[in-house]
Amino acid sequence: MPELPEAETITRHLRRELLNKHFAKVIHCRRDVIRHGHYRELRTFLDTPITRIDRRGKRPFLEAADGRGIVFFLGMTGRLSVCDSTTAVENHTHLRLQLGDSDRELRFNDARRFGGFGFYTRRNGCEPMGIDGLGPEPLDVTAPQFRDICARDRQIKALLLDQKYIAGLGNIYADESLFRAGIHPLTPASNLDAKQVSRLLRAIKRVLTEAIEYEGTTIINYLHPDGPGNFQTRLRVYGHEGENCRRCKVPIERMQVAGRSSFVCPMCQPPAA
Repeated sequence: MPELPEAETITRHLRRELLNKHFAKVIHCRRDVIRHGHYRELRTFLDTPITRIDRRGKRPFLEAADGRGIVFFLGMTGRLSVCDSTTAVENHTHLRLQLGDSDRELRFNDARRFGGFGFYTRRNGCEPMGIDGLGPEPLDVTAPQFRDICARDRQIKALLLDQKYIAGLGNIYADESLFRAGIHPLTPASNLDAKQVSRLLRAIKRVLTEAIEYEGTTIINYLHPDGPGNFQTRLRVYGHEGENCRRCKVPIERMQVAGRSSFVCPMCQPPAA
């Protein structure tokens, strides 16, 4: 499932291809993957220069100067790419937008259809539907903000996965961050001391920064517009059940946390007393 590093990698590629350009034609749009808004809003987006390409958490978005925008929900298998119109169309391609003055197009593909896209208009500087209700960006969150987030009486991994508290972390990077910080995923967040909270924030920022440099993690489905990511070669616990921990040589264990498979080193991440 694409998380923040994958969304950031996709966003950077889209920015290079689409910034200050416009769409001239809707070649194809599967309407039942529209999450909010209406198809006619896509039509009104044509011939309008795209002046902002960014993301909130895991969600890339394209926006015009007047505040109209398209936000993409990548779900489990969503992919965005810009390619020549002559490129063979893959199965499960739900959106194709032709660029103006070009033979290239934007495509959105989602095999499992847990993702989609929506339309919005930004008004009065407020976060619009689709990118509202999200917590701060983990790469921007301050130490005081993170201390406040961790004051809650919830298991720390469940808290990190809750997008309304911190936006963009998912299963892979939560596990990797907790390992580097030496914190068990079932530890109540409110039980963490100041040093642990500080160590965890540093680990989150370090893991995400490294993952962005490696253009994300490709395990099964994720591809950015130029191909697979490479951070899977840097994973220390995620997906390594039964393998020896690189640090202490004790086998990595898998457990369920917040309904998700979680990977933990029982020696480096001892359970809370």
